[in-house]
This record gives sequence, structure tokens and C-alpha cells, in this order.
Amino acid sequence: MTTRDAGPALRADNRSILARLVVVAAAMFAFGYALVPFYEKICQVTGLRDIDRPAEVRNTQVDASRNVRIELDANTRGLPWTFRPLVATIDVHPGALTQVDFEIVNPTDRPVTGQAIPSYLPRNASEYFRKLDCFCFSTQTLQAGERRRMPVVFVLDPELPADVPVVTLSYTFFEVEGGPSARAASGRDNGSAARGS
Repeated sequence: MTTRDAGPALRADNRSILARLVVVAAAMFAFGYALVPFYEKICQVTGLRDIDRPAEVRNTQVDASRNVRIELDANTRGLPWTFRPLVATIDVHPGALTQVDFEIVNPTDRPVTGQAIPSYLPRNASEYFRKLDCFCFSTQTLQAGERRRMPVVFVLDPELPADVPVVTLSYTFFEVEGGPSARAASGRDNGSAARGS
């Protein structure tokens, strides 16, 4: 077989491989596109996307015969902030409107934006914890040296199982990329790059 004879066969093989690659790329695009409604459905079922909205209070009857201890915890991940609850524990009657305050301080010399993510122990406690106002509903930007008190207003649903005497509410603040601190840093980088050219 000569190289001339291999030319048409080689072109046919290349066309076949190209067709397969186009089909694979189209299938990958379709799969990625189909993941969006699938992800939305998972978030709807698990309640993952509901952390940024106030809860609806269904039952306003206070169960004065029962106390539940709420333990408050505050953490930061990758943030230079100081973050703490003003009280570590509070006893509440299920159904009673309750407010607790957290304090956050940005000791740096630049503005920083963060987002708080709540977590609960026991895990099923989130089903009974109805937050009406919370700093976790939106991002928080603290200016350099700023100190802020932030409330959480909630109702513990009276339907909370009686075998749950303690609920831990923990918040973890994460730095939000694209906030003022990131824009300021990229502005400094762009400015130094422009000066260097």
C-alpha cells in the first residue's frame, strides 16, 4: 500500500473520529444543561437554598411547660474577623419569639465581605428552627476597624420532639470573593501592573 492509497482511508478515519468527538461534546453540553433543573430539585427537596430567606411561623402557641436550651457558636473560615455570640446559651420556650445578638469585628485596615452559613445540632433541629431575621440572609461587608452587633430573631417550633432538650445553632462566616476587599486587591494589582508597563 502506498501513501496515496492511505490518504482516502486516513481521511475517512479522521472524519469518523471528528464525528464521534462532536457527538461526545454535544452529549457533555446536554448533560451539563440538564444538571441545572436536577440541582434545583435537589436544593428544593433538601432546603439548601432556603438559608437566605426568613422562615414562616406556622404555630404561634408558646409551650410554657417546656424549656429548650439553645447553645450558640460562632466561627470564621479564612476571615480575619472576630465573631462571637453575646451570650453562649439561652433557655427558650418553644413557640416564643426570641432574639439573640452576635458581635463581629473587622480588625483589618481594609473592608471585607463575608457570608454566614448556619448549621444545627441535632441535624433535624433545622426543621424546627424558624428564623425571622438573620444576618445570614445576606452578605455582610465590614469596613476597616468596624464593630457590628447583628441580631437573629427566631421561633423554635413547638413541634420539636420532646427528646431534644438542647439545640446548637452554629454560624460560620466565609469570605465572599468579589467583595470590596477582593476588588480593592485586584485594583492594586491592576494599578501596579499599569505602572510597571
